[in-house]
Amino acid sequence: MLPVMFKNSWFPTVFDDFFNNDFVTTQRTAPAVNVKVDENAYTMEVAAPGLKKEFCRISINDEGSLNVAIENKFEHKEEDKKEHYLRREFSYTNYQQAYTLPDDVDKNGISAKVEDGVLTIVLPKMKKEEVKVSRHIEIA
Repeated sequence: MLPVMFKNSWFPTVFDDFFNNDFVTTQRTAPAVNVKVDENAYTMEVAAPGLKKEFCRISINDEGSLNVAIENKFEHKEEDKKEHYLRREFSYTNYQQAYTLPDDVDKNGISAKVEDGVLTIVLPKMKKEEVKVSRHIEIA
């Protein structure tokens, strides 16, 4: 039986190919968003584990759309020089999306909070004024 030689021409290629995205792929997607509705408001829930409120920006643009931006402000720390990563899959990406709002949203009453990795945005509906039909008609 022959000993395994690490300077073989095929070994580094197979090893490098495996760890250089040829066989292992990762999928990058936008955060999941749930939207609930009731008689008073629409509620959006944006899932982002590890999210802090400092990472979020919510605004309304000139067209009246709701802009949601999540920017990870990850600071790179100095790594231990004794360790060497063969592969890193932790991803710190940014997300930005514009949502068209329904016509009945009170844009001045929108509120948001972050709790347990979920950004919750409450979009209150405008109060409908009841139009009274009864009135006195003058006879000419």
